[in-house]
Amino acid sequence: MLGTPVLRPPYALRFVDGAALTFCAPLLGAGWIVAEGTEPVRIVPGDTAIIRGPEPFLFTDDPTRSGPIIDVRCDGRVDSPGPIDHGTVLMAGAYHVRQELPRRLVTELPPLVVVPEDHDCTPLREYLQERIAAGALGRHVGLDRLLDWLMVCCLRDWFEANPPPWYRALGDEVAGPVLQAMHGSPAAAWTLAGLAEVAAVSRTTLVRRFTHLTGQAPLTYLTELRMTLATDLLTEPGATVAAVARRVGYGDAFSFSAAFKRERGMSPSEAQKAGQGMAGQASLG
Repeated sequence: MLGTPVLRPPYALRFVDGAALTFCAPLLGAGWIVAEGTEPVRIVPGDTAIIRGPEPFLFTDDPTRSGPIIDVRCDGRVDSPGPIDHGTVLMAGAYHVRQELPRRLVTELPPLVVVPEDHDCTPLREYLQERIAAGALGRHVGLDRLLDWLMVCCLRDWFEANPPPWYRALGDEVAGPVLQAMHGSPAAAWTLAGLAEVAAVSRTTLVRRFTHLTGQAPLTYLTELRMTLATDLLTEPGATVAAVARRVGYGDAFSFSAAFKRERGMSPSEAQKAGQGMAGQASLG
């Protein structure tokens, strides 16, 4: 979603989308991000700020301002700011992350991330700025996809500079191939011996290295991956417990249900109802 409001002091916008992630990038002028759990941060043209939700946050010309405050949402419109000689032009996008697997990525982020101008996606950001300034209203879908890529680039840059253990594991010569194999074919009949063959090491070496980098033994990680995927699959229209069981590597619904309840504390049917209820609430919001 995209909005490009033109702001002139005094202003204080409170973003209330309730999104998992929101990015703010000033195209002209500067402003302050005031988010829960972190100190106010000033961002300038060239910076891209990523704010972790779902709590509201402020974009303002003065972090000490107490009012008035305007509640806003990223409404999906691309409004060309046109020629202006002063004020702040803000590009903002909100991303709702409702699936289980991407949420694991979001939880690794701090409340506020600022990626500076010299990151790898600067050319893409500059192109977006040119298209918005030119009033590219008829290409909204294309601009949305470019914004998606800008968000991905910014997140990649941050994770490469601040890698959590599992992110470093992806590039490891032992754990990396095993992670790729499990994520690429989670339903395969993986055994510890089979995963060790993928890594071309002994089972003992695999367990030691994998556990050191990810905090979990290989088969424990595989079970968690399967349950995470299953949680998402259960919310798909027409999904059945038996079909989901097969898609995540279980031969029958009974063994899958037992494993799911052991890992998640509820049956697949209960998780399915809860997930569909959340999806319904999101569609009404």
